[in-house]
Amino acid sequence: MLETLNPAPSAGAGPIRGSSWRTLLSPPLTGAENMACDVALMDRARATGEAVVRVYSWTAPTLSFGRNQKTAGYDPARLAQAGIDVVRRPTGGRAILHHREITYSVTAPAEPGEPIAAAYEWINELLLAALLALGVDAEIAHRAGRAPPPDANPCFATAAPGEITADGRKLVGSAQYREGGAMLQHGSILVEDDQSALAALAALAGTARQEPPATLAQALGRAPHPRELYDALCDVMTAAGVDAEPLPASELADATARHAAAFLDSQWTWRR
Repeated sequence: MLETLNPAPSAGAGPIRGSSWRTLLSPPLTGAENMACDVALMDRARATGEAVVRVYSWTAPTLSFGRNQKTAGYDPARLAQAGIDVVRRPTGGRAILHHREITYSVTAPAEPGEPIAAAYEWINELLLAALLALGVDAEIAHRAGRAPPPDANPCFATAAPGEITADGRKLVGSAQYREGGAMLQHGSILVEDDQSALAALAALAGTARQEPPATLAQALGRAPHPRELYDALCDVMTAAGVDAEPLPASELADATARHAAAFLDSQWTWRR
C-alpha cells in the first residue's frame, strides 16, 4: 500500500502540490469551529504553499449538510430538541451526523484545472493505509456507478466508487472542494453507527431502509481514539517519504474565529 502513495517531498505528495507538509490533531470543536478551521487551513495553504493533514472530533452531535444539499424534511426545532447542532459544510455531498466518529481533512494548494480525481484517490489511499495499519480490514470500493446526487438522504446510505468500505459497507464518507488556488477534502470515519438515526430525524417520506454502515468499533472490537488514527497517518506518511511536522493549533485560532461567524449564520445553513 505504501508503494501506491509514491510521494516525493520536494515536489509535494503524489498528485497534491505543497512545498512541505504539516499535521494537526485538533481538540474537539463545535460544528461551526470545525468547518471554520478547515477553511482557515485553505487560506493557509494559499499563503504558505503548505499542505496539512488534520484529524479532529466534535463537542456535540452535529448534523452537517453538503454545500448544495436541500434541507427539505429536516426541522430545526426537532433537531434542537434532540440536542443536535446543525452546520453546512463548504464541501458538497449529503447529510452526515457527526458524533461517534473520527474526522479528517487535507488542505493544500491547487491550481485551476488540476484533476480532482487524482487527489481524491491519493488521499483515500493514504487513509486506507492508516486504517490497515490500525488493523481495520478495509478496501476501496470499485463497483460501477456514479456518486449519488446531493438530495436529503444520508451520506452513508451507499458507497460510491473510490470510497473506503469494510465488509462491503461504507466506512468513510468524503467530499472535496476547491476555491481560489486551494483545495479541501474532509470526511468522516465512523466509530459507531449514528447515521441510521438520520432518516427518522429527517422524516423523509418514502425513505427505504438502508443497510447500516461499517464502523471502526465493529472492525476492531473497540472504539479507537482520534490520536490513534493521527499517529497511524503520521507513520504512513513518514514511511512513504513525506516529512510532516506538527502544526500548533494556536496558529489557527484567530482565523478560525473569523470564519466561524459564516458557519453560524442560519441563512447559510438553511439556504436550500
